[in-house]
Order: sequence, then structure tokens, then C-alpha cells
Amino acid sequence: MKIIIIGLGRTGRLLISSLASENYDIVVIDKDRKLIEEITDQYSVNGIVGSGASRETLIAAGAATADAIVALTPIDEINLLSCMQAKNLGTHYAAARITMPDFVKEYGELKKEYRIDFVLMPKKDVAEEIYQNIGMPGNTKFVGFWNSGLRLMDLNLLEDSPMCGKSLNDIKKSFNQNMLVVAVLRGGKLTIPDGSFVVNAGDNLTVAITDEDLTGTLKSFGISRKRVKKVMIIGGHTISEYLLELMVKDGYQITVLENDPNRCRVLMERFPHCRILCTGEGELLEILKEEQLSEMDMVVSLTDSDETNLVISMFSWSCHIPSVLTYVEIPEHLRMLHKVNIDITVSAVESASLRAMRFIRYHDGEEMQREIGKFYLVADGKAEIKEIVAGNDFKLLNIPFKDKAFHLKKGILIAAIIRDGQTIVPSGETCIRDGDQVIIATSRKLTIRHLNDIQ
Repeated sequence: MKIIIIGLGRTGRLLISSLASENYDIVVIDKDRKLIEEITDQYSVNGIVGSGASRETLIAAGAATADAIVALTPIDEINLLSCMQAKNLGTHYAAARITMPDFVKEYGELKKEYRIDFVLMPKKDVAEEIYQNIGMPGNTKFVGFWNSGLRLMDLNLLEDSPMCGKSLNDIKKSFNQNMLVVAVLRGGKLTIPDGSFVVNAGDNLTVAITDEDLTGTLKSFGISRKRVKKVMIIGGHTISEYLLELMVKDGYQITVLENDPNRCRVLMERFPHCRILCTGEGELLEILKEEQLSEMDMVVSLTDSDETNLVISMFSWSCHIPSVLTYVEIPEHLRMLHKVNIDITVSAVESASLRAMRFIRYHDGEEMQREIGKFYLVADGKAEIKEIVAGNDFKLLNIPFKDKAFHLKKGILIAAIIRDGQTIVPSGETCIRDGDQVIIATSRKLTIRHLNDIQ
């Protein structure tokens, strides 16, 4: 598959690093010659210096025969124009990142006008991710959602967890919950577990749970979702605006701290029931103390500086805030934050890269009807959770999982099945039927494009 990636910012570089080990023919475009030289020296990709919106540059990149283009420059208009130009030249599929709220509202019309197949909206996605994790403790984070009521949850197992020292079979029996552990990261090593796997303190688990069984499962795991009433958001830019749109309807008492007077005026007009404070250039920690951060139920740090967000989150942590969410722009900082046990982190860079990978997976292969739908990286990027639709050519169709004839490759687990809008967490009696949406967990070392690849 031939892919053109435009823009070597953090998202573009993260996407290339994620795809580098796979058999893709990648051409990268950026105006910065130094970035092109660095990325082509580091990875087996071709690079062209120029504007992705230029027909001449796109022709040189091979847009006439490319399978897909992903436009990730910081300028929405360039991304839109690049996709349209590439499609006009012959590129089959196009994805563009957009961040401006006005464009996000009009993304449906923009897709038609610029012939775009997929739109990445990372700032809006991050706001929704934060909203879904309101009140969650720091060792627990929801990382994926299906409309059918299935969730993926990351859980760092603490020493006092009732799961410690038990096999997954025993956990499921004793807790009597409709859930499945689909991946375990232990000491940096990935395991796609079977029922005999014994979990220990320090393990990072990825768990598939239905919404119906969510409350019971959290309770069984000893996890308490905190009641949130008072919320402080530090930083009032685009992500904050999207988040406020989601939160104001729920009656939270929200305080927003922002040092840009113009942004403060915008937020005051849009959200009159929120407390918007213009902080100026004062000492941040003193301002947080004055505004009684310690009395908050939840703190969300959304400034445009990772260093500032780190300081805010560590201070909030020291004040024993029940729920702390930290925005991180630089992927390397995510690992650093996790090492010091900071609470939940979110990243627009990771979000955009993940969705770009989903777009590429969807269009990778000859039979497009074998749709790879939602797609998530879990277990520190070592495992994939993906949705593939079963067709009538699936060789294990209608065979119960407990049957010896139903055999899966090592490193593959069926996490759930969505059938007619209902979610099934599988047991030995379960079978896959034509039209089922099959959610599978795999090691990233395996190449799974179609459902028959799992056997």
C-alpha cells in the first residue's frame, strides 16, 4: 500500500514511527528540509521537500498512483486543499486533520467539497475522552468506546486490588461480571491472556466491559468512580471549549483559568454559567491556591505547555484532588508522567495518530467490504483492538468457541461480538455469525487484515 503523509509535526512523526515496521510504501512531504532528512535517515521512507498543497509536489510524491494520503500540517486549509489536489490527481483515499471549531462544525460539507474520505478532529476527540473519564481514579482510564455499549478500560493493578494473585477464570467466576481481560502488560512485555493467566500487582490490564455491567465490574474490582461537582479547568483554548460544551449540560460548578483576555471574553459570552477568570501573568501556583484548587473534585490541566500541565497536575496530586486529568502534547512526556504516577493523561497527538492508523487499516487490502471499523492501540502501543465484520466466507462461521475446530493463532483473543446492536462478551457456547462485528485483541506483531487471518 502506497501512502503519502503530509506534515512532519509530532503527529506525522508518531504516525510514521507506528507504521515503520509494517510493509507500507511511505512518502513524506514537508517544507522543512531538516525534518525530511531526519525522518528519511531514521526510517525507510522517501521524502520530498515542498508544500503538500502543490500539484507539482504531489505529482513528484506519486499521488497519481497512491492508495491514500494523510494531511497533518498545522494549517487546516492546507490539509483540505492537499487532499482535494491528491484526489484529483488519482489518489484513492484521503484523510485530513482539522482543528478550527468552525471547520469541525462543517466537517460533513467539507468532506463533500474537498472529496475527503476521513476527517481527523483530535481536539474534539480529546475533549470527549476527558468527558468520558470524569471522576475516574488515576489508575483507571476508559480508552475505547463502541456505540453498542462496549467499553475498553485500562487498569493499573494496585497491591490492594481483589484481583491480585487470581487467574482470569477465577476472577470471572468469583466476580460474576460480563467482562473480559484482553491484554496484559507486565514489565513492558505484552501477553494476550487465556483464562489460566494469573494477574499480579503492577500489571496493566486492558478490559472489555459492557455498559450494562460497568458499575458492577468497577465495584468488584474495588474501583470507585468519584462524585464530581466542582471542576477547575486550567487553560481556555479549543479543547477547553469543546469540553465545556459537553459539561455545562450536566450541572457541574466549573471554574476556568485563562491568561488571554480575548479568550476569556469569548468563553464568558459562550458559557455565562461558568466562572471564567483571567489570571494574567501572575505566579501560577499562587493563583491556584487563591482560587481554592484544593477544594475541587476534579482538575483538568489544558494549557499549551506540557511543562505547565505537569506542574499543575503534580500540585493537584499533592492536594489530594480525587480526579486529575492532564493534557500532554509531546508523546515522550506521557511515559515520564506515568513513571511518577500522575493521574489520567490525554493527547491530541496520540488521538490523531491513532485515527490516522484506523483510516489506513480500513483501506488496506483488496476487499474493502471486510471493514476494519474502530481501532485502538492499547498496552503501551504493543496491542491492537480492532473491529472486523464477519462475512459468509469466514471459515469458522457458526462454530462454537469451545469446539476443537475453532482454533485461533497464538496472540489473538476475541474480546466481544456485536450482533444486531447487542454486545456479547464471548463464552465457550458463543459462535460468530455472518454480519457480526467481531472485536479482536492482537499483538501488533501479527498482521490481521481480514477475519480469516485470525486462524
